This record gives sequence, C-alpha cells and structure tokens, in this order.
Amino acid sequence: MTPPEEPRPRTPLTKGRVLDAAVALADRKGLGAVTMRRLGAELGFEAMALYKHIANKEEILDGMVELVIGEIEIPAEGADWKEAMRRRAISAREVLGKHSWAIGLLEARDSSGPAVLRYLNGVLGSLRSAGFSIENAAHAFSLLDSYVYGQVIQETNMPLSTSEETTESASPTLDHTTMSEYPHLVAMYEHATTFGYTFDGEFEFGLDLILEGLERHRYT
Repeated sequence: MTPPEEPRPRTPLTKGRVLDAAVALADRKGLGAVTMRRLGAELGFEAMALYKHIANKEEILDGMVELVIGEIEIPAEGADWKEAMRRRAISAREVLGKHSWAIGLLEARDSSGPAVLRYLNGVLGSLRSAGFSIENAAHAFSLLDSYVYGQVIQETNMPLSTSEETTESASPTLDHTTMSEYPHLVAMYEHATTFGYTFDGEFEFGLDLILEGLERHRYT
C-alpha cells in the first residue's frame, strides 16, 4: 500500500507576505476588501495568525502606502528639475494606474514610513535645488500630484486607451447627431479618429504645460 502523501508545508507568514497580499487583493477587489479575515484566507491562515506579524489594520494600510510609493521613481540627485518632475509624474501615473485605490489612501494616512519620507524629500529636494522657494516647491508638488490623480481617476472611469476604442465608443452617439446641430463635437470626433486620441498623449501635453508654467516661479 502506498503511504499517503504528507501535506506540503505552508510558506511561513511574514509581514512582507501580508502586505504584498493586501496590495494584490486591493488591486483585484478594491480597498474595502482588505480585511484581516480575507487576508488570512488569501494566505491560507486564520486571521489571528496575521497578528503575530501585523499589529492591526492600520499598520497594513500604512504598509500598503509604503509599497505603492516605493514603486514611483524618485528624482535623481542633480538631475534637471523639469525632466525629473516629468519622469516622476509619468511614473506616478503608471503606478497609480495599477493601484488606483491608493489615491485616497495616500492623502489620508498620517504616518509616513521610510519609503514615503525618501520620496517626499527627493521630490522637494529636486525642486529646491532648482531654485524654487519652499512655498513654490510646495505649490509645484501639490499641482503635479493633483494633475496625476485627476488623470488616473479619469482613466479608471473611462478606460479608453486607443483611438480605435475611442472611435467605437463615440460613433453610436454621433449616428444620432448632425453636423449642423453639433459641429464642434463632430470636429472633435473627426480629430480623434484621424490623428488619434490617447490618454498618454493628453497627459503629457498637459504635463508639459504645467512644467512650463512652473518655470516662471523659479527664483521667486
């Protein structure tokens, strides 16, 4: 008789595993799905086992912020400020596009871990080194983040990424309109289908306008 196979040992729990699972769960189901019981089930443990590594849900939320911020590119020391801010904004948009639930969480958490502190210090340091006063550096940081957050929210709610998808979405509406009634809308439709409308292109156009505007506030 063949002896029964012994059950495979479970991968031990660690704080890192719990936080990784929390981020993955929020990506799939939203932040509201992140509970100790659900995380325990995801990892194959009872919820009480998590408390050996995580004090409470607040620590999980803080750790999730750390992981998300840690994915965003930090300006390199000595880099041109405009290019650094451009790269940082593009990176933030890409990261938050994957973790859109994190936008509200980033602004809501009071405590900051090492990854958040490095990120904030790096962005502010780049702006200050470029000649921005602390007041204008704060303005620039807030403006750029507001733009990134707004773009991510728009993309999340209207997930169009190609001109073909935009065309397919717009055409049923335009079938019921006429040139004389909605000439500007039709012109926009023709522009989008002829030259292509992408979130990437729109984001970078607006980003460059913001950076050009901020240039005027250096050394003031």
